[in-house]
Amino acid sequence: MIRILYFGFLREALGRDEESLDWTGGTSEDLLDLLRARGDDWAAALAPDKVFRVVVDREIKRGVAEIADGAEVGILPPVTGG
Repeated sequence: MIRILYFGFLREALGRDEESLDWTGGTSEDLLDLLRARGDDWAAALAPDKVFRVVVDREIKRGVAEIADGAEVGILPPVTGG
């Protein structure tokens, strides 16, 4: 089981700010693929052409990250600034 935290526009787009998910281990890409498969809203919000930061156990990861069972995972959407 992992705990997933959603930040920024993802909270509103996905209708939640966190959830628990059965997980036996895998990568951040595996997780994003699993979430995208939930339907059109999920696929659009987590589209592969968007750049997400994944935080595993409060550590920002670059590239594909391993996610172990029991981890806390944050998904940070792309942001723009001026």
